Amino acid sequence: MSAADPSPRGDSAAAGQFDVVVIGGGPAGYPAAIRAAQNKLKVACIDEWKNRDGSYAFGGTCLNAGCIPSKALLESSELYHRAQHEFAVHGIKLSSVALDLAAMQKRRAGIVKTMTGGITALFKANGVTAYQGHGRLVAPGQVEVTGGDGARKLLGARHVILASGSMPVQLKSVPQDGQFIVDSWNALEFDAVPPRLGVIGAGVIGLELGSVWRRLGSDVTVIEALDSFLPMADQAVAKEALKHFKKLGLNITLGAKVSDAAVRDGAVAVNYTNAQGEHSLVVDKLVVAVGRCPFTDGLFAPGVGVTLDARGFIEVDEHCHTKVPNVWAVGDVVRGPMLAHKGKEEGVMVADLIAGLYGEVNYKTIPSVIYTAPEIAWVGQTEEQAKASGRPLKIGSFPFTASGRARAMEASSGFCKVVAAADDDEILGVHIIGPMAGELIAEAVLAMEYSASAEDIQRTIHAHPTLSEALHEAALAADKRAIDSINR
Repeated sequence: MSAADPSPRGDSAAAGQFDVVVIGGGPAGYPAAIRAAQNKLKVACIDEWKNRDGSYAFGGTCLNAGCIPSKALLESSELYHRAQHEFAVHGIKLSSVALDLAAMQKRRAGIVKTMTGGITALFKANGVTAYQGHGRLVAPGQVEVTGGDGARKLLGARHVILASGSMPVQLKSVPQDGQFIVDSWNALEFDAVPPRLGVIGAGVIGLELGSVWRRLGSDVTVIEALDSFLPMADQAVAKEALKHFKKLGLNITLGAKVSDAAVRDGAVAVNYTNAQGEHSLVVDKLVVAVGRCPFTDGLFAPGVGVTLDARGFIEVDEHCHTKVPNVWAVGDVVRGPMLAHKGKEEGVMVADLIAGLYGEVNYKTIPSVIYTAPEIAWVGQTEEQAKASGRPLKIGSFPFTASGRARAMEASSGFCKVVAAADDDEILGVHIIGPMAGELIAEAVLAMEYSASAEDIQRTIHAHPTLSEALHEAALAADKRAIDSINR
């Protein structure tokens, strides 16, 4: 059976009629398929992702060209940077540190292959029938699968879940050629460190990619159209982050709009304007990282009843129903933050609802993480958002410079901040910039899920010495009762 054959792959040999057909095998689609199968439903999952070599793979952008490969390179590049600039402080003397980018990229590719192969194994273990090809809702209860060779197969389904994900936004004024002007996927697969790297966009993707290649030796310039830095984050955190990124060597230009870019003599000439006027920049590679948009091309037939909003997202209610009975949509293709874990929980919710079980996603407690160094993570309202609500607040903050564990790790940059209501002590938001912020935020998410108060965290014993003590101390600081820092 060829990879292009749309015949089913999995334990179920029967094809044609299913309880649930999921279109999309990324972080929203494959968990939906697995949970539906766990709920004793007959399930098929269709995905058309192809890697550069033409091979099909489940996992979508996240596993193949986003979350997983970027974290692999972030980890490797941080170790390289630390070996150069930090190990000596620990008493570890190295005569030289050499970069083997080919080995680093091989490791990244190996991790991706293992993770995507794991989805196939999970499908088999749970009895999900997997199809590799293009899925299209042609009518309520009918999904067409088109293989790479053009062969078509029609599947019947009581329920259809649309989980087609998103794609990078492209700028008309900056046409990509895949070699010099590239998207985030290409930027993860460079086979040489570009001496000069330009990045359009200072969002999560742009900052992570810029950090990777700066640590490995690139002279990186990040051009951001917005006047403010990380406007979605708490502004105290954003201010601290900008300071550290500049210390790393990222040249970040805010309020700058790129007018055009063109390849000339083996380099990229970039023109942009800001408050000071017109400017030009020459780089060896230019990465366009200005966000992502929902991917719905060929996802459903005209007149089927699925509707899009003004921004191209599939319209759904709070439980991810579309306007068509028994047709659902989850993940990046619907409203809300474009985060893998948000999509995963939506997929699980829908699979449970289809089975007649309880399902819900609490959109107020979805954490966000930026995997730079220091890491940035938050959940809930920023201080600015909470103030705008008019509710009286109390703020507690604890610096990692006062953390013994952070000091021992040589990672004392940043702080933990708790935003709580002054009237009933409810935790409204937690914001962390510092070591392992992406792991530390989980405690805050759990606390907010249970409507915890700052006092609840104050009275919870945290092991010493740990990084998690920073959240404990920040909660204490909200009532000016911190032990290991000066209360202000």
